[in-house]
Amino acid sequence: MTEALATPQQLNHTMTKTKRALTGIQPSGELHIGNYLGAVRNWIRLAQRQEMFTSIVDYHALTSPLDSEELAQKTFDMAVAILAAGLDPEKATLFVQSQIPEVTELTWIYLTLTPIGELERMTQFKDKASRQQSILSGLLTYPVLQAADILIFKAEEVPVGEDQVQHVELTREVARKFNLAYGQTFPEPKAIVPEVGGRIKGLDGKTKMSKSLGNTIGLLEPPQEAWDKLRVAKTDPARLRRSDPGDPHSCNIFNLHRNFSPKTTVDMVEVECARAGIGCVDCKKFLFEHMESEFRPIRERAADYQAKPQQVKEILASGAEKARKVARQTMTEVHEKVGFYKP
Repeated sequence: MTEALATPQQLNHTMTKTKRALTGIQPSGELHIGNYLGAVRNWIRLAQRQEMFTSIVDYHALTSPLDSEELAQKTFDMAVAILAAGLDPEKATLFVQSQIPEVTELTWIYLTLTPIGELERMTQFKDKASRQQSILSGLLTYPVLQAADILIFKAEEVPVGEDQVQHVELTREVARKFNLAYGQTFPEPKAIVPEVGGRIKGLDGKTKMSKSLGNTIGLLEPPQEAWDKLRVAKTDPARLRRSDPGDPHSCNIFNLHRNFSPKTTVDMVEVECARAGIGCVDCKKFLFEHMESEFRPIRERAADYQAKPQQVKEILASGAEKARKVARQTMTEVHEKVGFYKP
């Protein structure tokens, strides 16, 4: 029996990715399960159907104190973790932000169009500024650099966690301001927030998962260390004794189940927690089993990449070359629109 030949339309559909997306992550800490669930796992799915540019944003990392050797190593380690998590460099362009100097050039142009008031109302700025004695200007202008990250590739979609949606809205406003001032140039990208995993609380059950707050589990963390953290993680605050019925929807562990466990386990935990059929430690053991089945192959791939550093460097170099080509094309257009002198 012979297979039917694909029509030209079908071939074009399978070979062409419909939209371009831009994703980014700071190299200022380990890749933890909050990053993985809120961002990276979604990137991997979207790269199957999108033209994806993924940036390790080391310019952004300068808003936190890091020495130069530490920054370089963490940038490499983040690349290893992203690749190990499953991002295919054949389907997504992985690169380091500082290898694309056109990004900072575009940032300056955007800064001339962005009112200070719009930056001061950013929720993340207000939160971080409240914890600093001396507020650095880079913290204030961070979202404009982020807009340049996105728009220099003319990305139409930006996969983000819920905490970054406000920054994408500012990016849309920046694109509108530039287009109004100089003519239609940039798309107005939209934020893509995963249905599950968009808001991941830390192991304290209260705040956003963050390494600086000590409430994370690292994606590449040894199993025993991960279990030691998960075992003491906060659960339903109303459940004080093993015999107390719980409310799974008030429990951060149940939210993690929804991200890691199959539906049969999620349904079982929902019922048994509510009738005190299982205790919190049992619930965590079920969760850890499913987390470990997902993370074990990731750790194995990470070890393989760490043993072949040249391969990682070549992936980043290839990604930077492709990203620079697109960025230069955009800036050539921007220079013409803005009216910069051409010798």
